[in-house]
Amino acid sequence: MKPRIFGSLACWLVVLPFAHAADKPSPADDPAFIAKAARAIDANVAAWYRKEKLTVPAVTDDATFLRRAFLVGIGRIPTAEEARFFLEIDEANKRVQLIDYLMKSPGYASNMANWVYDLLRVTDDKPGFNGTFEPYRYWVRTAMENNMPWNEFSYALLAANGDGWDPETAAVGYYTRDRGMPLDNLANSMRVFLGSRMECAQCHDDPFGTTERHDFFELAAFTEGQAGMKQNLMKDLWDEINDGEKRRSVDYDVAQIMWDRVYGLSLGGTGEGKIKLPEDYQYKDGQPGQLIGAKTPFGKGVRISEKNDKGGGRPQLAEWVTTKTGEQFASVAANRMWKRVMGRGVYEPVDEYKPTKELHHPELMATLVSLMGELNYDLRAFQKVLLNTKTFQFVPNPEPAKVATGDDFHGRQLSRLSAEQLWDSLITLASGDPDKKPRRSLDDRIYLGRKPVLVGKKTRTQVSK
Repeated sequence: MKPRIFGSLACWLVVLPFAHAADKPSPADDPAFIAKAARAIDANVAAWYRKEKLTVPAVTDDATFLRRAFLVGIGRIPTAEEARFFLEIDEANKRVQLIDYLMKSPGYASNMANWVYDLLRVTDDKPGFNGTFEPYRYWVRTAMENNMPWNEFSYALLAANGDGWDPETAAVGYYTRDRGMPLDNLANSMRVFLGSRMECAQCHDDPFGTTERHDFFELAAFTEGQAGMKQNLMKDLWDEINDGEKRRSVDYDVAQIMWDRVYGLSLGGTGEGKIKLPEDYQYKDGQPGQLIGAKTPFGKGVRISEKNDKGGGRPQLAEWVTTKTGEQFASVAANRMWKRVMGRGVYEPVDEYKPTKELHHPELMATLVSLMGELNYDLRAFQKVLLNTKTFQFVPNPEPAKVATGDDFHGRQLSRLSAEQLWDSLITLASGDPDKKPRRSLDDRIYLGRKPVLVGKKTRTQVSK
């Protein structure tokens, strides 16, 4: 065994069997648990093949597995040295070792962060807004590097409030990214975390679903009230310079920058828990402009009276989403991970939750939901299990499915590289492992005219406090 590549791969051959010898390891760190969970998934898949009278596909060769595991696990192809080492070693469990290597590499966090950026529509900035969402992007990346459990990550976003430049509260970017569009933000939250499509109900009862407009606004009441913090600090200044002549002054430019790039990134309050129905409300269960309290539309009911003056709506919404919606939160997360690894969800589209009992293969989804709970929403460990399945290692089946239940289990299908995979793979070809290259850090310097000012005196983080 050559110890010159795969970081500590050679060491793992010795260390892994004895890890946590004194204490029982957590499921996420227990190789025996990972292997058993992978076998349980494969057993469900094999049962489906038997039920449909189909032949179970063969397992792919080492070279195909190597490329597939790298692209799915860390978003790039292997370097020539990594590929040569893996293909030349003669170890019965080298695929297991490779998966361990990938899941523990910096590339996993980078690849996972890119996936979350797309899911949450994270950008550095947005058209028509002079601010920045860098602190929020950096917070998401750090959460992926620290492998924050998905339920804790989701709660932190939905319950966020505070200073956008504070590393502890930068999750407020989830809301400030959509400032001025709180209803759209809520609809996206329901889609992302619960696979519930409520966009239509912003304007009218959903003709294709069960959500009524009144339901949507009761839910929106939890997040109502998304003003920035410390706005009073700038009120006198705005009053002084907000006229035609002074709006063209440097003072105005500086004030605009301070709002857009510092104070405007904050989120005050905790959600009012009450909201007024819109002036065009058209149904008999409410009146235009009527004040209503917050109420959840399904799961374990959570309500806040319209007479409430204590706030607390966002934390209650976050708790409901992550703990009081039955299997729905876990199912949507598990299905997204299945699609990320296998190329297609157990149910599609992944943005539309389907109860396990209504699926053609409920046993598999039930196993995945249970596994998500056993792993305490550890997405890295969950993906590690999926990568270790024989299902992930099936050869692609180019033939269309001939059964009503679809071709969900024909392994990882051929697909185009994503933009991120293509870019990182080109860097790998040109100059080696991209994770060893310098990475952009959070820049909190104050800029004026694209040049940093007050260097060594004040930063945006300092000013925000």
